[in-house]
Amino acid sequence: MNHLPQAWGRPRNAILGAYNPSILQPSGPKAHTTSPIVTGTSVLAVKFKDGVVIAADNLASYGSLARFTDVKRLRTFNRRTVVGFGGDVSDMQYLDRLLLSLDIEENYGSSGHDLNALNLHTYLAKVMYKRRSDINPLWNQLLVAGLDGLDQPFLSSVDLLGTTFSSPTLATGFGAHLAQPLLRKVVDDEAKVGSVTREQATNAVRECMKVLFYRDARSLDKYSIAVITKDGVELKEDEELENQSWAFAEMIKGYGTQTV
Repeated sequence: MNHLPQAWGRPRNAILGAYNPSILQPSGPKAHTTSPIVTGTSVLAVKFKDGVVIAADNLASYGSLARFTDVKRLRTFNRRTVVGFGGDVSDMQYLDRLLLSLDIEENYGSSGHDLNALNLHTYLAKVMYKRRSDINPLWNQLLVAGLDGLDQPFLSSVDLLGTTFSSPTLATGFGAHLAQPLLRKVVDDEAKVGSVTREQATNAVRECMKVLFYRDARSLDKYSIAVITKDGVELKEDEELENQSWAFAEMIKGYGTQTV
């Protein structure tokens, strides 16, 4: 055997001939991600009269396996914006580095102005649409929560196609089906935002996180929650669900609420 480290595990060239490196060259077209492997599930957010509450659990699933249980999917940007990431974790990490470089550039800029939540959402929408146009999308759905240039609550989403949407309540993943009806009971249109307190919004989000843990197989009982107001961002990254009760499970037979 050849004693050189780069040749460990194969016979000498004199026996089988020189190694042909061309077999390692890809012969097909360049390929991009078509099916994310490690993913995060729901992100929830709701406006209230002084700001926005946003939450996401700390689980990253490897396919259907609850593999990584300490992945923080809420990122703060300056002092009045939080971005929540659903979808592919590797693309989330890429966007996180992109936002970090943007934040550094803004901090060292000479304009004297910083980006608010509306500006950041516009930037991310352009990034997502550009990647989609390159047929190499970032497999994420983002919620951007914070305050706009007038210090009013701002909440909007952008998906892998660059499509944007704004609403007093938003959710990604399974939360769009399970949590949105519960959040809309608290605030169903922009006119109701001014009457919703911080406590009401926070309690509604916490209750929705509990429902998602009960019903969504890709969720976890540990989550991050952030409250954005004029005073800044209050982020808690290691919250746990309280007062869990599985008593309702006794009434469930198979799929749905069958009792026979």
